[in-house]
Amino acid sequence: MTLEVRFLGRVDYPPTFAAMKDFVAQRPSGEREQLWICEHDPVFTLGLAGRPEHLLAPGDIPVVPTDRGGQVTYHGPGQVVAYPLIDLAARGYFVKEYVHRLEEAVIRTLAELGVTGHRVAGAPGIYVRLADPFGHAPLAQRPQRREPGQPAPPPDFAGLGKIAALGIKVSNHRSYHGVALNVAMDLEPFDRINPCGYAGLRTVDLRTLGVDAAWMDAAQALAGHLGRLLAG
Repeated sequence: MTLEVRFLGRVDYPPTFAAMKDFVAQRPSGEREQLWICEHDPVFTLGLAGRPEHLLAPGDIPVVPTDRGGQVTYHGPGQVVAYPLIDLAARGYFVKEYVHRLEEAVIRTLAELGVTGHRVAGAPGIYVRLADPFGHAPLAQRPQRREPGQPAPPPDFAGLGKIAALGIKVSNHRSYHGVALNVAMDLEPFDRINPCGYAGLRTVDLRTLGVDAAWMDAAQALAGHLGRLLAG
């Protein structure tokens, strides 16, 4: 199933959010599904589970409530944001598999640049080992056993930095929102929040890791991997 890719450039968040909702709610019959690739002006977005105490000091950066899952995150210039607007039922997979494919697209994009991305149990998104972002050894931390009747163990971020955030919304089997990969950003705004609700979680970008990647190169790579992995 073909996924049309649209490169939107740098766009403000609120009208893009509104356009996504309109697209999935009123997509004309026969219109192909789309993948929007963009970067945003500085903005904090607060998911449905977002708690105000995770906004430490937003300052002059606007805070926009959204209907995606998750807590608070930051979008800004130098970040590749990908919004797949697709019908999960038509493509034949459920939300858990969809999230896995989004994360896998980021992992493969990073691999093209020599960086090893990792998943962390209980914390959607992609992480890198700060001491050795190019090494291929698995993480020392393993998913812990969940005892019956007990809450899930907290994620273990020891020695890790977050390089990609994920937050989605599915309505009538149609997805919007998506995934954001940090390429070459001003990372200071992440210090104004508890990223994704985790106090002390460090956020990094490719430039922090010593990788000199152009925004468009990273955007095209991510778009390519998403197109292949979401094909169903």
